[in-house]
Amino acid sequence: MSVSLSKVASVDPVWARIREESDQATHDEPLMGGLYHVSVLHHDSIEKALSYRLSLKLASGEMPEQILREIADAAYAEDPWLGEAARADLVAVYERDPVCHRFVQPLLFFKGYQAVQAYRVAHWLWGQGRRDLAYFIQMRTSEVFGVDIHPAARVGKGIMIDHAHSIVIGETASVGDNVSMLHSVTLGGTGKEDDDRHPKIGDGVLIGAGAKVLGAIRIGNCSRIAAGSVVLEEVPPMKTVAGVPAKIVGEAGCAQPSVTMDHLFAGK
Repeated sequence: MSVSLSKVASVDPVWARIREESDQATHDEPLMGGLYHVSVLHHDSIEKALSYRLSLKLASGEMPEQILREIADAAYAEDPWLGEAARADLVAVYERDPVCHRFVQPLLFFKGYQAVQAYRVAHWLWGQGRRDLAYFIQMRTSEVFGVDIHPAARVGKGIMIDHAHSIVIGETASVGDNVSMLHSVTLGGTGKEDDDRHPKIGDGVLIGAGAKVLGAIRIGNCSRIAAGSVVLEEVPPMKTVAGVPAKIVGEAGCAQPSVTMDHLFAGK
């Protein structure tokens, strides 16, 4: 490495920490050394590492790894926000998921994080008018990770999707910054309309496992949706809703529910 690790840390502390952890992991478990080298230590940025990792995961007989890697490299080179969002998402997972003890874990092992980064590349393609490629990445992301995010959906940064089984986010949905959701969440429509038909999730929202938010409704900033709820009406900011159909059952309980990940609530 031609640049000192201390210099890397001063420019990109997230990437420097990932490299440090990979060095230590290689020492602790030599049998994993090959994985850490090809996935992390061989690359000079998190963007390059993600391009490699995503292309390896999403490649198929219909689309080789090299083409997918070139697509991802182009996306990260042309839109620096994608790298910024990738770092914010990684830190969000580290801070909110109690099983995440190192920065390198989401990059290598957490399919929720990887699926969101794959969606971001597909969304970039969608914005470039390359919709068939965007649909292909959506399809492969769904097949590989069990996460189905339409490439036209708009998703902010600092996103944490825990476990990430059976996540569905529809075409006209939007998700704000610093949102946390658990497995089996659906942000869906209510019929066959072809216009604006999906939810708009505000900043700092916590969505519990199995929750369904349906229709072109707004979910206010820093609100909480209890596990298993079916939300069909607008949710004001900083409220907790629960039930089928969901009703307001109290306040959010804190300023940042998506960060505290506190799913408990008291009745009215």
